Amino acid sequence: MTGSLAIAMWAEVLKLRRSRVAWLTAGAMALAPLLGALLVFALRHPATTGLLGAKAGALGSADWTGFFGFLVLFDAAGGLLVFGVLTAWVFGREFSDRTAVDLLALPTPRPAIVAAKFAVIAAWSIVLTALVLAIGLPLGVALGLPGWSAGALLECTRQLAVASVLSVVLVTPLALVASVWRGYLPAVGLMLLVMVLAQVLGQVGAGAWFPWSVPALATGVAGAAVGTTGPQSYVLVALTAMAGAVLTVRWWARADQQ
Repeated sequence: MTGSLAIAMWAEVLKLRRSRVAWLTAGAMALAPLLGALLVFALRHPATTGLLGAKAGALGSADWTGFFGFLVLFDAAGGLLVFGVLTAWVFGREFSDRTAVDLLALPTPRPAIVAAKFAVIAAWSIVLTALVLAIGLPLGVALGLPGWSAGALLECTRQLAVASVLSVVLVTPLALVASVWRGYLPAVGLMLLVMVLAQVLGQVGAGAWFPWSVPALATGVAGAAVGTTGPQSYVLVALTAMAGAVLTVRWWARADQQ
């Protein structure tokens, strides 16, 4: 199983490296520090940025703490979208490109194929999250932001990690949908639906009971007014992630009869 998993992972890495999705997702995540820098610039030059500067003032401050807050805000808001698109492509492309039949004919165990896909999604998601800081730190230095502290950097890193881990594990149902409906568009549709529901339920105070609202609530970017997470929030996230992963493995194991 270990050897089969390594071979399957190598194949998935090769597919991702040769695809445009890797560059598209990297470009999407790079928007987080760029938008954060734009908002900080608007805060520091309110006379020239007008309404944008006024809106930015309600979200944060023009220092390192505020800039780190913007990074976490955009990562928590956009991470699920980017990771969801990645997951939809990794699983759905096999059907859109008509390579699923060839993949199922390989001697590699089906669970190893699914595990390799999830592992590559998780690994690339970690790279994308690190990219936010890799671009953000030089931008902050270039802007000459005041108030640098190692503690603020560590807290930003922790919050980015929390938001990304929660978002990554919540994409497993998208893998199931992309597999069952044999394409990435149904998975993208589901992702957009849960993102809308996460916003709506978060605003009415029910976000702690909806798994896809938890990343924003756990990092505090949604604001104290919409509530906080509780133990049940993380239990629901874990159950959703496990159900999506297990059902995806079972579907692929029986894909010949589907």
